[in-house]
Amino acid sequence: MLLVIVVAVLALLAGLAANRWLRPLLLNEDDDTGMAVKDLVGPLLTLTVLLLAFVLVTANGSYGKAEVASRGEARALDQLVEAAEYAPAVQRAEIQADAVCYARAVRDREWPAMADGNGSPAPSVWSTDFRRVFREVQGKPVFGMLVAADNKRSEEREERLTQATASIPSTILWFLLATLVITVMALGICLPRRNNRGQIITLVVITALLTTTLCIIRDVDRPFGGIIDVKPTAITEAERQANRDFLIHHTAAELPCDDQGNRRNA
Repeated sequence: MLLVIVVAVLALLAGLAANRWLRPLLLNEDDDTGMAVKDLVGPLLTLTVLLLAFVLVTANGSYGKAEVASRGEARALDQLVEAAEYAPAVQRAEIQADAVCYARAVRDREWPAMADGNGSPAPSVWSTDFRRVFREVQGKPVFGMLVAADNKRSEEREERLTQATASIPSTILWFLLATLVITVMALGICLPRRNNRGQIITLVVITALLTTTLCIIRDVDRPFGGIIDVKPTAITEAERQANRDFLIHHTAAELPCDDQGNRRNA
């Protein structure tokens, strides 16, 4: 980074020096002629748009990964419930009940926490219970199916939590905001002082578009909070299916958790 700064400063100094001493020798122009401020605003606006577009693509990639991880986790949980059908009755009921409670804990406890880039220990209570039940069927054919599905669930949850944190550092967002301010101010300086209604309207539109883009970047970079967010639709559907399978042989009162995935007192 230091090298980049040094090279940029040297280039600026070299350009100013060339303007001072070489330009009079190469061009037969007066000292007052040359590029006006309005001629420099075009490249500045182009740079601002390119920076915003690049960062928007990066933020959108993080959003997409978060959505894929959320769906993958729900599918893995559903596979875990289906594999439990091949386990003995006692272990089958425990796994299905734990799956319902895990989904509720993710939806009601961890999802709101992810809006601030955090996780919740609530789902881990039930993932730990999964492994306890797995040990009871170790050596049986269903053991490998259960472990594989649970490993997939754990990987997808970890990816979901990773994408909950901002992928774009705040320094870059502040830099983009500063670039936007400089660009808008430079455009405003170049407006004519009279008969400028059309130019003012255009400047307002440009400012609105650039500001909206920056706001979208800020919102999409936090996929579990804000206006454009990933909803817990998939995990809710997985909970519904697990609850349906559990209620075939049991009652809702036998679930070891409440509606928010908190363990009930014995």
